[in-house]
Amino acid sequence: MGDETEKRAPLFHNICSIRATMDLTLWQYQFRIIMLGDSTVGKSSLLKRYTEDLFLESINQTVGVDFYVSFLEVEPGVRVKLQFWDTAGQERFRSVTRSYYRNSVGGLLVFDMTNRDSFNHIKEWHDEVCERVQPHKVLFVLVGQKSDRDADGERAVSREEAEKLAGQLGLPYVEASAKTGHNVRECFELLTRRVYQGLLSGEVELQEGWDGIKCAAPQALQLQKASSSQASTAPKKKKCCE
Repeated sequence: MGDETEKRAPLFHNICSIRATMDLTLWQYQFRIIMLGDSTVGKSSLLKRYTEDLFLESINQTVGVDFYVSFLEVEPGVRVKLQFWDTAGQERFRSVTRSYYRNSVGGLLVFDMTNRDSFNHIKEWHDEVCERVQPHKVLFVLVGQKSDRDADGERAVSREEAEKLAGQLGLPYVEASAKTGHNVRECFELLTRRVYQGLLSGEVELQEGWDGIKCAAPQALQLQKASSSQASTAPKKKKCCE
């Protein structure tokens, strides 16, 4: 599926600043995000809730890979196009799923809070992706899905266990429910902002031939990086009470 066509306006006196160019595009950055985790943990339900605000009690299992698109403004005037790749969790589709790892910059690692095995497999998913994306890097968020069932006493994985694993892997952890919508937006926005900050800091970078990140105005990215670097290194004013 091709990128959306950029909107253009007449240029007067052949002058076009970087900021003006950014304002005339539908998006400044494109991030490819991959959904990871065992079958039936609720990856497709999370995406459907986030992109369409819908929840289906019964949803067909993903066969191969499904594709979704959404947009998010990560800061005023900076709009990100999000391409989501919803992968099948079954082992028989693993070879298809693996082919999408390399061109992704972000990943939601999803387990079912009522399914212990799906949690135990998270490190396998994480390690497999990290190994196969070299020399690129994928940034992750760990998501405990089906938090609505905690009240029914169906939880099989404690928050403490999940937070401990997230800490070991260096990931943020969020508990969410596609059924109620609880924390769904937070999962995706946290990951998107994590990738954006990683781009500004140099943790992840634009690279030719890699589709994990695309930038509509590379010169603007350099200005944003410089501005971010200056802000982080600027001496802080001491308060009178320090």
